[in-house]
Amino acid sequence: MILVLQFLVPRGYSAITLFPFVFIKEKHLKNNLIFINHERIHLKQQMELFVVFFYLFYGLEFIIRLFQYKYWHLAYKNISFEREAYARENDLHYLEHRSFWSFLKYLRSHDI
Repeated sequence: MILVLQFLVPRGYSAITLFPFVFIKEKHLKNNLIFINHERIHLKQQMELFVVFFYLFYGLEFIIRLFQYKYWHLAYKNISFEREAYARENDLHYLEHRSFWSFLKYLRSHDI
């Protein structure tokens, strides 16, 4: 379910996905298929890790990437979950053929 609640979305971001919701800053983003696909990929990742383990893994990996890259945005962009979502957001049929735990393929760090 997509909800427009800009106060829940952190500054500098357009959305935050907290299963089962996608909170977006601006209503027009509901019509952006690539943007929504990116967030749907996050929903799938969260379901695969029973939601709570997704957030634990995401937070831990972010801390590791922050030490690695020293910059917040670069650390965020290199989290495996984000790397998968950004790499596949243009493929609107990706979730139909995505294999289980595909985010693991994106664990190796490559600067984005």
